[in-house]
Amino acid sequence: MTRRPKKTAGRVRKSSARRGRGSRTLGAAPADTPYHHGALHDALLKAAETVLERDGLAGLTLRAVAREAGVSHAAPTHHFGDLSGLLSELAAIGFRQFNAAMAAADSSGASPLDRAMARAKAYVAYARAHPGMYGLMFRNERLDMTRPSLHEAASASFAGLAGAIGASRHEQIAADTLSLDQAAAIARAWSLVHGFTMLLLDGRLTDILHRLPRDTDPETLLDAMLRSTVGRPPTS
Repeated sequence: MTRRPKKTAGRVRKSSARRGRGSRTLGAAPADTPYHHGALHDALLKAAETVLERDGLAGLTLRAVAREAGVSHAAPTHHFGDLSGLLSELAAIGFRQFNAAMAAADSSGASPLDRAMARAKAYVAYARAHPGMYGLMFRNERLDMTRPSLHEAASASFAGLAGAIGASRHEQIAADTLSLDQAAAIARAWSLVHGFTMLLLDGRLTDILHRLPRDTDPETLLDAMLRSTVGRPPTS
């Protein structure tokens, strides 16, 4: 009696592999496939911004971003390397948004004083609308400032500030070569608005506002501060 040849282990493995390939074509696609490569990069940054504003910087992890975007846990690492890379690219977006708001404010006033007032108010308005992003932009210990996108956006932000201060002083200021007097003017203006913004975001101005006439809001307080300081020549 002739015996039928036994299937070899190799044939069994090949058959199983073929069945496996067939079953994958019928099953769910990998999580990354709905996105084109470039679209996934942008989608991850959008998801990161959502997580940041919703859960704060402490809740912004690579896994949280992947879950928010609906992709594999490896996707953020593939696109940004590590959390610092992701945060740095996200901060670059924040600076570009911020710079656009400042540019719009620059075009809204006729005089240097009007433009300076508009920039300060736009500064605070951006921070109030995007508190998580604003906080990230100034967390240098979490960012890689050597990344080209972040370095370019942050440098443009400082150049805009220097230009605005120069306009209010009726002089040209080169952002990369400052005199001590120019640096003092920039630091003074920045400290005023940034300090006000941080106090406001942290709820530390509530006590002052409660002591003011009814319905006095933060914008009114900021306006009074600016009118008493913006445009004044430096004290000797």
